[in-house]
Amino acid sequence: MSKPYSQTRAMLAITKASFRAILKSPSAVIFSVFFPLIFILVFGFIGNGGGPLYKIAITPGSDTSNAIFDSLKQFRNIRIVSFKDSTSLESELVKGRITGVLNIQKNKDLSGNSNYSLFFNTTTASADKFSTFLPLLENIISKIDKNRPNNPPSTAQIIPTIRQVREYRTIDFILPGQLGFSLLSSGVFGVAFLFFNLRQQLVIKRFFATPVSKTSIVLGEGLSRVIFQLITAIIIIGIGHFLFHFTLVHGWITFLEIMVLSFIALLVFMGFGFIVSSISKTESSIPPFANVITLPQFLLAGTFFSIEVFPQWLQPFCKILPLTYFNDAMRKIAFEGAHLTDCWQQIGVLLLWGLVVYSTAIKIFRWE
Repeated sequence: MSKPYSQTRAMLAITKASFRAILKSPSAVIFSVFFPLIFILVFGFIGNGGGPLYKIAITPGSDTSNAIFDSLKQFRNIRIVSFKDSTSLESELVKGRITGVLNIQKNKDLSGNSNYSLFFNTTTASADKFSTFLPLLENIISKIDKNRPNNPPSTAQIIPTIRQVREYRTIDFILPGQLGFSLLSSGVFGVAFLFFNLRQQLVIKRFFATPVSKTSIVLGEGLSRVIFQLITAIIIIGIGHFLFHFTLVHGWITFLEIMVLSFIALLVFMGFGFIVSSISKTESSIPPFANVITLPQFLLAGTFFSIEVFPQWLQPFCKILPLTYFNDAMRKIAFEGAHLTDCWQQIGVLLLWGLVVYSTAIKIFRWE
């Protein structure tokens, strides 16, 4: 007598087969496991930093043998920095790259008690950092006062000096990162899917039946991608400038230099797309390969926040990513008034990446 059909066994068999299919799908594993872990690690590193990073320069001749200075050094998110000359210090201060300059002077009142005057020199370019650093400094002084016997007068008096310089807005940091995000996404995902589909649909094979050369095929498809993405860059910069007052220091000259820089970066990023399209055997395998290239750069290349918020051991890796150099050059040109010739190091690294990427792409690129 035959056994009755078991719906339970059938369900379990389907479950088993479906589970195996999921495990065999790279995109499912990457998006479900790999990406969340990366986000947890990245934002975990940021969270362990103890809040915003404050870079403080100490004036030569300051009194550093006191509890206030010792307390400042104990904070993980306060970094004492030094400069070779006053010109470099002033440049970093005006650009908002450091929170300010601290000068600690020791005083004595009539009763013989020691107290300190804290002269803090900053600019409006670092106003956002100073607004949160000042309460932190006041809290340090308050704790020191509580530990002193007999409740003497306050240990120190903070005397801030805030100079008016060109305003540094959040959009001045965010927009270059978002433009780099757009260029990298388009260069890698756009090119990868485009050439994979051209091969799969035998479009390239049909091109070979015509007098069109392989070079013309690549240049034609690549040029259309470049034109589209540069139009996108114009829209992003235009909206940022006219609606949110994104800084273009030298006006049209700065805008044109940004477009040239975007063109160079896009060509480099498209090389990654050629590599991904060649190593991907199925359309579903393109996103995992592409994200292995793009995701670390989105998170670690200064796209959303400065790479200085990451641990010291991670920063050297951040500084080899091509998107890091695009973001850095963009911010120098747009806000600091630098020109392309001033960003030769960043552009040089991008071109070096381009040489490596296209050398690899030429070796592994497949037409069919």
